[in-house]
Amino acid sequence: MTETSARTPGVYVGLDDLIALEFRGRKVSFLPRQPVHSLLSGRFASRMRGRGLNFEEIRDYRAGDDVRSIDWKVTARLQKPHVRVFNEERDRQALLVVDQRLSMFFGSRRAMKSVTAAEAAAIGAWRVLGAGDRVGAIVFNDSDIVEIAPRRSRATVLQILSAVATQNQALGVGHGTAAAPAMLNAALERARRRALHDATVIVISDFDGADAATRLMVEAIDRHNNVIAVLVHDPLQSDLPASSRMTVTDGELQIQLEVGRESVRKRIAQASQERLQGVFAWTHELGIPVLPLSAAEETAPQLRRLLGRLPAQHGRGGGHTQAEAALG
Repeated sequence: MTETSARTPGVYVGLDDLIALEFRGRKVSFLPRQPVHSLLSGRFASRMRGRGLNFEEIRDYRAGDDVRSIDWKVTARLQKPHVRVFNEERDRQALLVVDQRLSMFFGSRRAMKSVTAAEAAAIGAWRVLGAGDRVGAIVFNDSDIVEIAPRRSRATVLQILSAVATQNQALGVGHGTAAAPAMLNAALERARRRALHDATVIVISDFDGADAATRLMVEAIDRHNNVIAVLVHDPLQSDLPASSRMTVTDGELQIQLEVGRESVRKRIAQASQERLQGVFAWTHELGIPVLPLSAAEETAPQLRRLLGRLPAQHGRGGGHTQAEAALG
């Protein structure tokens, strides 16, 4: 790959680009203590893991204190209301699972899905570190999985971003890479073994190759952790133009599709929608937030909008979420 191609904006992303995102996502947070209007507020308020509460002191009751924190034994002994004060534990870890497979090397407007995923991972890594938490990653492509243990250090974030940038710049047609949908489950299995409990696991992928085993694995991880699925998509994959040809490849062979033919266009759109809807169903069935991230728009504003403006809509059953509506 030439230096020029490696630095083509929107097609590839470099380490410097990902480092520069440190200050772009300051209002983005994947962790607890979400604002009440956040997509995640209901989930973390009802099922908060990792940051427990440490007892700090007993002090006089003050106006505005939660009456549930009153220590009734001390109050009875001293004949004056006293409350037990706790502070949150500071040790929480996040694990980023970042997809850089050939299926992600697609984009119709602003950027490739692979670039959008890399940007989301960088913003997430910087924000987790900024919150004082440990961050690690599992970065995977069609042939390799890189694991980085969660640590609370800038060096670890740079190691994560370097792994993402390296795999991103290795993408391309004609590089001898064969698409491997099964690598999604292989990466999730690594995540399941590493995130034993009390972690936030953020999966950033187009979920190509997701099947029943994927759902079971995500459910197993979520049983003792908090899982967030960031579904990276491109609008062209669901809304093909009425009159054009499209060249598709598996990394080795290429074919032209006559997407101007309605029957071809319908089959492609149906396959894409079935994959997307299967992942979206996790919100209803498993209570897992699924955030649709478009490669056609800037990444940081989308994440702020998704995490900070949508109401909580978790739990089982009931209609389409606003996240699904965002895809039309």
